[in-house]
Amino acid sequence: MTTLQTSVDIRRATDRAATDIGWLDSKHSFSFGSHWDPSNVHHGLLLVNNDDIVSAGTGFDTHPHRDMEIVTWVLDGSLVHQDSTGHSGVIYPGLAQRMSAGRGIKHSEKNDSWRLGGEKHEDPVHFVQMWVVPDENGITPGYEQLEIDGELLAGGLVPVASGMPQHAGASAIRINNSCAALHVARLVPGQSVTLPEAPYLHLFVPRGSVELEGAGVLATGDAVRFTATGGQRVTAGTEPAEVLVWEMHATLAS
Repeated sequence: MTTLQTSVDIRRATDRAATDIGWLDSKHSFSFGSHWDPSNVHHGLLLVNNDDIVSAGTGFDTHPHRDMEIVTWVLDGSLVHQDSTGHSGVIYPGLAQRMSAGRGIKHSEKNDSWRLGGEKHEDPVHFVQMWVVPDENGITPGYEQLEIDGELLAGGLVPVASGMPQHAGASAIRINNSCAALHVARLVPGQSVTLPEAPYLHLFVPRGSVELEGAGVLATGDAVRFTATGGQRVTAGTEPAEVLVWEMHATLAS
């Protein structure tokens, strides 16, 4: 049995690879697309943490996925999802979405909610999309979305997407990985939360700034990869902040 070495690895926003093609401004925490770095392909079970801004009237045309649990969390604006299993809907702040690609699925993601009703707008959509591997390949593709806003208003770290048994009764979308969970916190100035303890944690700050106990200030877009540690306090600065925390009790096989 391998003993994990404790580490707290801070990754600054400015160190992320970027894709800017006019309608899309995307920052990548891990290797993605043409941005390939064999030393940066995952942390624990998390392979993708893309911080995306998509202009109004544009977006990702229909494209395929397979054998991946894809969680989307919108920060501002709205994102229209449509897939080959017949699911469609508008994702907005406070609504968690999970798509299980399984043995194969095609979907599109567009910033054009007026197609489904309402007035046309020029607002961009800002969201974070995260991919984790499933426990089993080749499953039936699936989709789930759930309103989490009420739980977030109560404060603290809220399980938003999880396959871990201890979250079975929580208000969280279910992912097909029994060793991973995504927690979200919206922090008012000065508010603190305590990180869970796990072999692998990934902390991302998509909005505002926070102070990480023992490590200093994390700005918007900064991330931290924890190995064999946890329990640190995370405290918002003088402005509201939001944090996304993946708790993972396994890693990808070498």
